[in-house]
Amino acid sequence: MQKIAIFTDSACDLTDAELNEYGIRFLPLQIIYNDSSYRDRVEISADEVYGNLEKEVPKTSLPTGTDIDALFLELKKEGYTHAIGVMISGGLSGTANSVKLMAEEYPEIETYIYDTKNLSISEGIMALKAAKMVKDGLSFEEIKEALPEEKKSVDTYYCLATLEYLIKGGRIGKVSGTIGQMLNIKPIIYVNEEGVYVTLDKARGTKQAYMKLVSILKENLEKTKCKVYVMHGGAKKEAQDMVERIKDLPGILSLEFRQISPALGVHTGRGLIGIAVERIFG
Repeated sequence: MQKIAIFTDSACDLTDAELNEYGIRFLPLQIIYNDSSYRDRVEISADEVYGNLEKEVPKTSLPTGTDIDALFLELKKEGYTHAIGVMISGGLSGTANSVKLMAEEYPEIETYIYDTKNLSISEGIMALKAAKMVKDGLSFEEIKEALPEEKKSVDTYYCLATLEYLIKGGRIGKVSGTIGQMLNIKPIIYVNEEGVYVTLDKARGTKQAYMKLVSILKENLEKTKCKVYVMHGGAKKEAQDMVERIKDLPGILSLEFRQISPALGVHTGRGLIGIAVERIFG
């Protein structure tokens, strides 16, 4: 009989309550400063990371080999025969590949690493879907087959408050970035099918950028009902304002807001606002 474990990483933006309710294990990414490093959500909180950005912009890195090894040792001890890792996009992090290599050291646990080609709550939703399938009695093979189809129902769109951190991180040219800042350009980004950031649209100023986010949400709601998440990176008030702005739109089945993992936020800076949709068909 199959005993299937589901695990993810700390970029998933699931709450501790959600992880505990569905028995999802998670691997902490690393938040690395010049003189110290921390395990995301274990040794440092998102609030602490965002609060310190003015002093120092940290780097992010993969979960440690020690943490990955400890996870598989724990699963082995608890008698799991199969494991499914629902991971941050391989186009943004080497986490999925690193865990896949480590899993080969535990041949007694048949492991499938699913690259969500996304991050944040879009990744988290996929982990929840996988965990719910386990509870519903689906087999390891059935869940592997279902995940790519389920992914088609999930997207997240982000509005950046500043281009400063993309410039610092080398993710945008200094010249074009400086011009964009001078013109008060606010890009709307999302993660494409290859699992990398792309610019979906651009807006002149924060007000217009928020209008574009709402417009994107409405386009989704016109097609089908959705569960909606408002995401923020150190911008709680703006997220709450966005919730108030969209809460009465027809077709929203549920609506909540939560903070984005520093895995995204350190590259985009404080003030990031996102809207995630989980389209519910049928």
